[in-house]
Amino acid sequence: MPNSTVPTARSDVVITTKFNKRWHSRDGVRQAFSASAQRLGTDYIDLLLVHWPNPDQDQYVEAVLGLNDLLEEGLIRGIGVSNFKPAHLQRLADAGVIPDLNQIQVDPRHIREASRQANNRLGIVTESWSPLGRDGGLLEDTAVTALAAKYGKTPGQIVLRWHVQQGLVPIPKASSREHLAENLAVFDFALEETEIADLSALDAGEAGILDSDSFGH
Repeated sequence: MPNSTVPTARSDVVITTKFNKRWHSRDGVRQAFSASAQRLGTDYIDLLLVHWPNPDQDQYVEAVLGLNDLLEEGLIRGIGVSNFKPAHLQRLADAGVIPDLNQIQVDPRHIREASRQANNRLGIVTESWSPLGRDGGLLEDTAVTALAAKYGKTPGQIVLRWHVQQGLVPIPKASSREHLAENLAVFDFALEETEIADLSALDAGEAGILDSDSFGH
């Protein structure tokens, strides 16, 4: 891989990237892929995502059809979307293409039940961005800190375990090797179902969620 200090086989690395509304056309998607692949020094990308639907532009269906073209040619291994609502996904299904993954904002204060159910109905994996919350307050909530004390884990690990046990794929940031190791150390314990429910009860609905019908880039 470019600028890598560790010898790594390409097959050992999963590369995911996104493109914005500038590339929302079948030809544009191909250009976005080519630019990313060249920059990353690879001849294929494992997962390529439409970053926002931008429905006012009304080209996201064409963008996903463009991803399907790349998939059929073996240039990508999976089709991803990000911040797509159930209605956006239904339009894709009606056009005959269903993404493998939908990356949406999810955390115990924003459980996004309707969006997750829509993903599940279509067989789409839900990937959680900002899985630990966006303002840091979630990790200080007593519902989280009490469980951290009980299990001898950090608050962040408790929240990540909440995601994992529900079949979500959280993508937390990591600022160091130690932080990365902490994020990964969530498979040696399990929350009780009542504890999952207690964390989910922190849900504040759609408050604080960026509306992808009006926001995008």
